[in-house]
Amino acid sequence: MKTIGYWITAAAAFALSACGNNGGETRDLTDANSDYQSVLLEQLIDAQPGDVIEIPAGVYSFDRSLSLTVDGVTIRGAGMDETILNFQDQISGAEGLIVTANDFTLENLAIEDTIGDGLKVNGGENIIIRGVRVEWTNGYSTENGAYGLYPVQTTNVLIEDSVAIGASDAGIYVGQSRNVIVRNSRAEFNVAGIEIENCIGADVYGNTATNNTGGILVFNMPNLPQPGYHTRVFDNDVYANNTENFGHAGTPVASVPAGSGIVINSNDQVEIFNNRLADNDTANIIISSLHSTGYSDYSVQEGFDPYPETIWIHGNTYSGGGSSPDGLDLTALKIAMFGLNGSFPDVLFDGFIDDAKLVDGVLPDALRLCVGDPVEVLNADGPNGYGSPRMDTEAFQCTHDSLAGVELAFAD
Repeated sequence: MKTIGYWITAAAAFALSACGNNGGETRDLTDANSDYQSVLLEQLIDAQPGDVIEIPAGVYSFDRSLSLTVDGVTIRGAGMDETILNFQDQISGAEGLIVTANDFTLENLAIEDTIGDGLKVNGGENIIIRGVRVEWTNGYSTENGAYGLYPVQTTNVLIEDSVAIGASDAGIYVGQSRNVIVRNSRAEFNVAGIEIENCIGADVYGNTATNNTGGILVFNMPNLPQPGYHTRVFDNDVYANNTENFGHAGTPVASVPAGSGIVINSNDQVEIFNNRLADNDTANIIISSLHSTGYSDYSVQEGFDPYPETIWIHGNTYSGGGSSPDGLDLTALKIAMFGLNGSFPDVLFDGFIDDAKLVDGVLPDALRLCVGDPVEVLNADGPNGYGSPRMDTEAFQCTHDSLAGVELAFAD
C-alpha cells in the first residue's frame, strides 16, 4: 500500500494532454487588427514614467511576447471582454506580457492563449492588476501556459476583479513576494485556482475558486530565496474543485489531488476563516507537510521548515465534500474508515509535526493546528507510517490570535 503522502498529494501525478473543455469558444481572428502589434510594441519601448497606454476595444493578434521595463506605466483597456490581446499565433517569447518595473498598473483587458504565462511581473514594487482576464480558450489542457497572473519576487501587490481560466499550473499565482492582496477575483479550470507560495504577508478574500483541481493553495517550497508565512484566507467561495489534475508531471501542483478545496502545505501562521466551502470531493481543507508531497526526497536547503505550524481554522461553513477522493489509495482509506457511502471530514491533516519542537511530548500551543469550527479532523498519522489514521477532532480544539491584515496604500 502506498503512503498517505501519496494518497493526499500524489494521486494524479501523470499529466493529461487534453482534458475536456471549460466552455470557452474558439474566436475567429481573421479580422483582428494585425497592425496593432507594432503600434503597441513601439509604445512599450518608448514609454516614459507616468505614461498611460490606452488600448481601445477590439481583438488584437500577437505572434510574440510584449515587454515593459519602464517604471510608473499604466496599461489600460476598455474592459476584460472588450480589449482582447490574443496570442494563439505566438511564435516567439515565453509570456504574453512580461514586466520588470515598479509602480505598474494593468487593467481592464484580456490576455488569451499564450504559449507560456499570461502576465509575468518579475521583481517590481507597487503592482496593481485590476479587471484582467487571462484565459486559454481551448479548454483546460496540459499544453496551456503554466500561470495566468504571475507576480514573483514583488512587493506591494494588488490583484482584484480579475479572472483566470485554464492555466496548467496556477491561474492566479503570487510567489516569493511581500504584502499581497488577492481579492474579488475568479479562478476556474486551473490546476491551482489561486496560489500563494513563499510569500510574507498575504490576504486572499472575496474570491471564487471553482472547477479547479485545487481551489486555494498556500504553499512553502524549498530551495527558494524566502520562506512564506502570515497569510489570511477569508470570505471566499471555494466549491466543486474537482477537475482532474492536468499539470505537468514533476511540478508541485501535479501532486495535488482533484477535489481539494483549500490546501496549506509547509506554511506557517495561516488563518482560514469565514469561507464557504462545498463539494470538494477529496476534502474541503487539507493541511500537509513537505513529507506528504514526495519533495522531501529531493535535496532541500538547510534550515527549511517542512511543517505547517500556527494554523487557525474557524468560522467557515461547509457543505458536502470528501465523498469521492482522488486516487485508489485515498478511496480505499475513505471506505475503510467511513464506509462505501461515507465521506472524509472537512479537515484532513497528514499528521506530521516537528518532534524537535515538542515540549513534554506535545507541540507548544503557539505552534498547534487549531480548528475552532465544530467540524471533525482526520489525522492521517504520517509520522507512524500512516498505520493508524484516526479522528482526532478534540486534539485540535484550540485558538490562536487573529492575524493582522495586509495594508497597501493604493488598496482602499
